[in-house]
Amino acid sequence: MSLLQNSIKKRRLETLVENKTSYTLKNAEMHLFETHTIAEQVLLSFREPVLAYMLEGKKVMHLNNQTAFNFLPGESIILPSNELMCIDFPEANRSKPTRCLAMAISEEKIKETIRYLNENHPKIDAQWRFTDYNFHFTNDLAIQQIIHRLLYLFTENHASKDLFLDFMLKELIIRILQTETQKIYSEKALTLSSSHRLAYILHYIRQNLDQNLTIKALSTKAYMSESNFHRVFKNELNISPVDFINNERIKLATSLLRDSKRKIKDIYMECGFNSLSYFNRMFKRKKQLSPKEYQFKLKQQKMTFE
Repeated sequence: MSLLQNSIKKRRLETLVENKTSYTLKNAEMHLFETHTIAEQVLLSFREPVLAYMLEGKKVMHLNNQTAFNFLPGESIILPSNELMCIDFPEANRSKPTRCLAMAISEEKIKETIRYLNENHPKIDAQWRFTDYNFHFTNDLAIQQIIHRLLYLFTENHASKDLFLDFMLKELIIRILQTETQKIYSEKALTLSSSHRLAYILHYIRQNLDQNLTIKALSTKAYMSESNFHRVFKNELNISPVDFINNERIKLATSLLRDSKRKIKDIYMECGFNSLSYFNRMFKRKKQLSPKEYQFKLKQQKMTFE
């Protein structure tokens, strides 16, 4: 039985809307919320900053007069202390409840981790900090694994679990900061490129995917040594330069493959891959389909809707 299912089995169902099961440790609290019926405008807030992580079902979130957005499984959002959430549950029912984890984290623990990063692993052109406390993102595998490990830790009967929690929280906070940095640099690469070297490099990569993008050339453009460039890139964005380039090339290839008339042998060169076999291997690793299979699937889908 999974940790989640085990926790659900042990809880007491007291209400159909946002039924809560809670676990408390020194620097954080973990709450499992379940809603078993359609509901609207349910209000919720926490005294400390909170990471909300969707497990099952769908919520519609209303935050600080922002446009409402869907909150779906595999996604998280970071909220500041005392932020009032207004939540709709459009699909919840007894057989398929909406489930969400909310982990309230000590604000001092967050500040301590940010101080540690700025003192020991500083950014090259900025300070580590949460620039958006309403940061909504899709969890990568590492963050998913940490959250599930934390769930295990909160429910485990172990004398040292506060100590274990301290290490896990630090890793979680760092990975979320890296995810936010990557999103900011990716979405605002052009506007930030004049003052942030990594933002400039991301913009340059996207504009030159068909070129031979070497670490040596990119590090020269960033006015850094190759080793330092690779270390800083991975430290700030939680991804290596080579993996980032391949991800961007696959995104471009995915877009180009939507045209069924385009030939794969032309697409892989346009995306900057140096061999068709390497392109096929990287594409299948990301999309679980070969480029040919992916293009055929899109063609079939298009024919279905025509």
